[in-house]
Amino acid sequence: MSIIPSDVAFTPTVKAMQTAKGSRTMYARMENGEGWESTITPELAEFIARQDMLFLGTASADAQPYIQHRGGPPGFLKVLDEHALAFADFGGNQQYITLGNLRDNSKAIIFLIDYLERIRIKLWGTARVVEDDPELLERLIDPAYAAKPQRAIVFTLSAWDRNCPQHIQRRYPQPIIAPVIDQLRSHITALEQQIRTLGAEPAIPRPN
Repeated sequence: MSIIPSDVAFTPTVKAMQTAKGSRTMYARMENGEGWESTITPELAEFIARQDMLFLGTASADAQPYIQHRGGPPGFLKVLDEHALAFADFGGNQQYITLGNLRDNSKAIIFLIDYLERIRIKLWGTARVVEDDPELLERLIDPAYAAKPQRAIVFTLSAWDRNCPQHIQRRYPQPIIAPVIDQLRSHITALEQQIRTLGAEPAIPRPN
């Protein structure tokens, strides 16, 4: 087992490609210095607690990849300890691709993206399905969500890395945007009423 966390992604073939393309020296320095983290730091835990969605990548026994989206209220992805994350899994379309993949191949990756702060985090590791641990599910459920979880997905971390923010288009979540829109609508309504009081109809643009 490699002692360099980034080797989970930088296979010998990847390193050969880096050498051929001219980036191996840079990544070798990274490996010998402050490389990728292999534990969940307080900063990462804080970032995870703010996330309301994730992308979980798995692969079948013959390496066919699959990516699944999961979402919930901020904090639905829980930090169990410095090496493990988990989230409650609810009933969906019943394809069970992720579950089948994890039965054959435990390797997995979690991709987190914060569009507001323009941060991307990649977490490599393994994942397993837990269906008989009510105490764990109790830690993962949201009391405000009526649906009953069917199982937990537990992710054990091997390494993680943060991507640069280039090309991440900033998007604002609904809890931030909705009050601003409501305020603007109220302001527009008040202005329209003021115009009517002055004796003229407001000119409302019509869509093309």
